[in-house]
Amino acid sequence: MGLVCIAIFVLAYAVVMLEEKLHLRKSKPVLVAAGLIWILIGAYYVNNDVPDITEAAFRHNLLEFAELMLFLLVAMTYINALEERRVFDALRSWMIRKGFNYKNLFWITGFLAFFISPIADNLTTALLMCAVVMKVAEGDKPFINLSCINIVIAANAGGAFSPFGDITTLMVWQAGLVHFNEFLVLFLPSLVNYLVPATIMSFYVADKQPTAQYEDVELKRGAIRILVLFLLTIGTAVASHS
Repeated sequence: MGLVCIAIFVLAYAVVMLEEKLHLRKSKPVLVAAGLIWILIGAYYVNNDVPDITEAAFRHNLLEFAELMLFLLVAMTYINALEERRVFDALRSWMIRKGFNYKNLFWITGFLAFFISPIADNLTTALLMCAVVMKVAEGDKPFINLSCINIVIAANAGGAFSPFGDITTLMVWQAGLVHFNEFLVLFLPSLVNYLVPATIMSFYVADKQPTAQYEDVELKRGAIRILVLFLLTIGTAVASHS
C-alpha cells in the first residue's frame, strides 16, 4: 500500500513538471493524487478495523491546511489592498523621481525584494517587484531579464529566514517544528546566498538611465493604515504562535 501511494505521489509530480507541455494546471494532478492517496489509506485502515487512526490523521491534516489557507488568504488580501491603494505604483514613481540609473535600480529592487519577501512571501514579492522593474525600465529587455532574475533570487533568499517568506517555512513554523527566533539564524546565510549571484550579475548591468517618464503618484486614502495593519497582523500572528 505504501509503495502504491509513493508511486501515485511521484507520478503526480512528474505531471506537474510537464505542466508547460501538457498545458495542465499543476493543482489538478496534485489534488487527484492527494485524493487517491487518502482513499487508499482510508480503505487500508478500515479493512484492518482501525478507522479511528485514519479519521484522526485526516482531521489533523485538514485543520493544518485550513489554518494555512486562512493565513494566506488574509496576507494576500492585504497585498492586493496595498496594490489597489497604489503603494507599489508610488514606489515605482519614487525610483524614477530619484533619477536612479540601472545599477542603482538593480540593487535597490534586489534588496527590497530580499527584505519584503520575509513578510509578503517570496512569490508575491517577486511578482510585484518585477512589475515595478518592467514599468521603470519599459522596453529594455536585457535589463528587465537580468533584474527580474536578481529579484527572484533575492525573494527566495530573503524568504528563507522568516516563516512567512515561503509556503514551506510557513508550514514548518505552523507545525511547531521550528520556532520564529530560529529562522533568524538563517539571515546571514540568506544574505550571502543573494549577494554572491547578485554581485556577479551586476557586472553585466549597463550604467545608464531608464527612459521611463516620471509620473506623480498619490497614495489613495487608507494606504498607510492598511500597511500598518498588515504589519500588526504579522506581529500578532508571531506573538500568538509563540
